[in-house]
Amino acid sequence: MFELMMKWKAAGLQILWPDDVHSLPGWKALITRILQVSFAVIRDFLEGQLTLRAMSLVYTTLLSLVPLLALTFSVLKGFGVQNQLEPALVNTLSALGDKGEEIARQIVGFVDNIKVGVLGSLGLGMLIYTVVSLLHKIEKSFNYIWHIDKARPLGQRFSEYLSVILVGPLLIFSALGMTASLMSSSVVGAISSVPLLGLVVASIGKLIPYALVIVAFTFVYIFMPNTKVKIGPALIGGAVAGIAWETAGWAFGTFVVNSGNYTAIYSGFAILIMFMIWLFVSWLILLLGTSIAFYCQNPGHIAVRRNQQGLSPLLTEKLSLLAMFHIGQHYYRHQTAWQIDELARKLGAPLNVTQDILDTLQARQLIIATSEGSPPYVPAQDMETLPVKHILDAVRSGNEESGLMPWRLAKEPVVDQMMQAADEAVDQAMQHQTLKDMVLAGLGKDAKQNGKEL
Repeated sequence: MFELMMKWKAAGLQILWPDDVHSLPGWKALITRILQVSFAVIRDFLEGQLTLRAMSLVYTTLLSLVPLLALTFSVLKGFGVQNQLEPALVNTLSALGDKGEEIARQIVGFVDNIKVGVLGSLGLGMLIYTVVSLLHKIEKSFNYIWHIDKARPLGQRFSEYLSVILVGPLLIFSALGMTASLMSSSVVGAISSVPLLGLVVASIGKLIPYALVIVAFTFVYIFMPNTKVKIGPALIGGAVAGIAWETAGWAFGTFVVNSGNYTAIYSGFAILIMFMIWLFVSWLILLLGTSIAFYCQNPGHIAVRRNQQGLSPLLTEKLSLLAMFHIGQHYYRHQTAWQIDELARKLGAPLNVTQDILDTLQARQLIIATSEGSPPYVPAQDMETLPVKHILDAVRSGNEESGLMPWRLAKEPVVDQMMQAADEAVDQAMQHQTLKDMVLAGLGKDAKQNGKEL
């Protein structure tokens, strides 16, 4: 039985990771990539972190929903479209059926009771802080999926979060209004009277909600992680999550209609329980969508579990030299400085492994980050005077300051002499080459000649 399971496992791995994906036809390569991403997303789901973070976001949403809607209501009121808030909530909670309308009315009632204008500076500050805390919690969940350890700086959070909170509702309700006006126009009405074209218009009308949700999810996937997310992967994740969310809404609505037993058991609490379950399902779908976007943009993470990218000293040294080479090459050519996600794809290494390498190089003052957040990296020293040997020394010294230091180890002259001889041999083999020498060697003979002229 065990041998049969191992054979099935080997066959599955062969299907997921064929020997040469690039030699496969286009459709086979596409199916292989879909299977690989699906495998990675299911693996992350089964590990349980996504469900834990979805449950955490449910709790945070319950605490911050009314303050968030209060700010949104204030913005919409300034433009005279505050009456659209309740219909939008009813549409969002349509999966709860009649209970969704009741919850929407109660939430709007709470929002109406909050008078933003009379809260005072302290009350308004607490309101804004609550909303920013909600978005920061969401960002941390997205950063976890994207293997990002650093969140946005505090000032950047307030500026970017508040801009989205203030402008986002206007764009959403403007899009909804334009869509409704377009579908009710006389031209569309005339087209709908034609039998075949009427069927097309009706189909488009049914697809519009899916399209709006996909666009909204795609924007969230691009904006929330503290890294540069490409439109293509975000759109793929948004499409899958948007379709899943609309489909889950239909399925959940059917479940609510047939959940008379829950109402009998929980009485008045049934509405709250259903609302919390729907929030959990929604957050879980949203997190699964960003996981899809992450693996589409970073396929190097598909085959590796989180926190299991153990590097040998040889790989650490090679990745460090490669990172310094590419950073120095872009700097020498006056090209745009590398950001971590771009450099990780160039190195063919997972994002968190690349981050560890860059953190070590930065701690040893070999590179510097040119800004906060997700910064570009450039050499911190003159490339003409930075020996390549110093790069190896930097990554070999590692975390000695954390406790175990060479001078605290046992003394043995024979071992010390052998290590010194190996170190001198490496130095001799590199012939005191600098980072600029390595960059010019990679650029070719013409670049070497130009470098001499400089």
